[in-house]
Amino acid sequence: MEFELKKLSKAAIPAALERAERYRLLNEPALAESICQDILAIDPDNREAIILLILALSDQFTQNIVDNLDHAWSLLPRLGDEYLHAYYQGILFERQARVYVRRAAPGSHFSAYDLFREAMRLYERAENLRPHGNDEALLRWNTCARAIMGGRLEERPLDDYRPMLE
Repeated sequence: MEFELKKLSKAAIPAALERAERYRLLNEPALAESICQDILAIDPDNREAIILLILALSDQFTQNIVDNLDHAWSLLPRLGDEYLHAYYQGILFERQARVYVRRAAPGSHFSAYDLFREAMRLYERAENLRPHGNDEALLRWNTCARAIMGGRLEERPLDDYRPMLE
């Protein structure tokens, strides 16, 4: 069954943004995602809604990392700012790493290490582009470093390569 979605009024955007943030904080990212989609339907360049949508999608990586990551990644160019682009790319890599940390699959901790390191590289890029007084990228870099150290994550050994059997 198809429904025609109702349109928000532009005047409702500030309250809708607050509600989306609240739903994210209540661990209801799908509800936040829906609200952000409603906002972007009437204001496609709303940076705050784009950021909230990226975060809500990344909150759902454990349910469906492939689709949510693809969707989040497709939103990055819409941020229109080099700092934000690097920072939120870092967020996406960091959150992917956290999914791998929780997996019990062989090699997942090596993948987590690689993803954390890529996030750290992006946070360093964001650090160089950051507005004066904005140290968010440094805080995220430190969080990744602590996750690597605390989880005793390491690079994948070169001899870990296992050829596929025919």
